[in-house]
Amino acid sequence: MAKTTERKSDDKKPLAPRVAAEIPPLRPGDTVNVQLRITEGDKERIQAFQGTVIAIRGAGRNRSFTVRKASRGFGVERIFPYSTPSIVGVEVKRHAKVRRARLYYLRNRSGREAMLRERRVEGESRPKAVES
Repeated sequence: MAKTTERKSDDKKPLAPRVAAEIPPLRPGDTVNVQLRITEGDKERIQAFQGTVIAIRGAGRNRSFTVRKASRGFGVERIFPYSTPSIVGVEVKRHAKVRRARLYYLRNRSGREAMLRERRVEGESRPKAVES
């Protein structure tokens, strides 16, 4: 006897993106400050993770970006999904001029070697130096 499989009409519906923080357009090389909602027991707090965007992958709901920072002499990378509710906000601190979509070569560099050249963006004003 042949087994028949039933298909639900719900299986074909596209998944709606989860409501999360508004994330500005990011590019590899951008220095970002990601504010995360951390829950410890019954307490919540906001924790910042500042670093360089080294990769952006995926599309739609599955999109994510990888941020790398140096902490106490060690490189720390963290992958953030765009649609996670734990991200409170993302602030772009500076843009860098890069010629790659994936900046994995930064893993082998430290200190001044890992610095990226800044990219000027039209319409953004730079803070002026204060005269003393």
